[in-house]
Amino acid sequence: MFAPSQLELLPAASVPALLAPDARAKARTLEFFTAHIRNPNTRKAYARAGQHFADWCARFGIGDVRQVQPVHVALYVEQLDLAAPSVKQRLAALRSLFDWLVVGQVMPINPAAAVRGPRYSVKTGKTPVLSASEVRDLVESIDAESLLGMRDRALIGTMVYTFARVGAVTRLRVEDVFTQRRRLWVRLDEKGGKGHEMPCHHRLEEWLYDYLEAAGIADDPGGPLFRSARAATDTLTSRPMSQADVYRMIRRRAEAAGIATAIGCHSFRATGITEYLLNGGKLEIAQQMANHESSRTTGLYDRRGDQIKLDEVERIGI
Repeated sequence: MFAPSQLELLPAASVPALLAPDARAKARTLEFFTAHIRNPNTRKAYARAGQHFADWCARFGIGDVRQVQPVHVALYVEQLDLAAPSVKQRLAALRSLFDWLVVGQVMPINPAAAVRGPRYSVKTGKTPVLSASEVRDLVESIDAESLLGMRDRALIGTMVYTFARVGAVTRLRVEDVFTQRRRLWVRLDEKGGKGHEMPCHHRLEEWLYDYLEAAGIADDPGGPLFRSARAATDTLTSRPMSQADVYRMIRRRAEAAGIATAIGCHSFRATGITEYLLNGGKLEIAQQMANHESSRTTGLYDRRGDQIKLDEVERIGI
């Protein structure tokens, strides 16, 4: 059986018995996870879905993917004890995998095609956000005299002021910070391989200059911009920070600043968009800055309504 962590090693990894009744089915499944699914996060999520469904089928004596019928997929979906978005993701993974097997003539029909997932509609995202004053408190609580403090301040600032995803920030290289039109810019490699360039806010520009000078990495253009630290020291390695490293740093910094909101990496993207819109920014411009395909997606990050609710709830005179 394959584990999500093994998928980087495909085709050396094995495939669940359900999806490998013969050599052609096994090869087609491996092609799906290597040639067809390019995003590593999607690959891991779809791998978990495929493995979970294979384990479920094994409990019911289904050992060949060609035996799977729509009623089996419907029962599997019905028994998933997950939130609606997670159920829809699992179903989407199975539909995509089975489509690939149908095209490869492994299966006659896609048994997940006719199965409907749970209804789910959302107009506002659930990502925790901070107010402008909380972001200022967070940044001011960081020791700007230490190298790690300068790194963390510049990293947080990059997410806030460029609306960048954490994955794009951890992929930044030194050469991706460049001067254009007398201002500092960052070149982001966003989700789906979409390149995106953003000018730096004047505060971010200052923080990046301070960090680059203190880190002494300007002569390593191909090296990672935000580097991991050596254990219990104020020195950096040559390795990039991982998303897990960034999350741990954010939680540690938030706790030190006395911020009770359970923020994560994505909180700064949502916070930056919300504050931009609160200060008169336009949704269509925010969409371009966030590199979203649709303004509906950008709207999920717009949390201006939270303040309206907070103001109005105080009118309840009890």
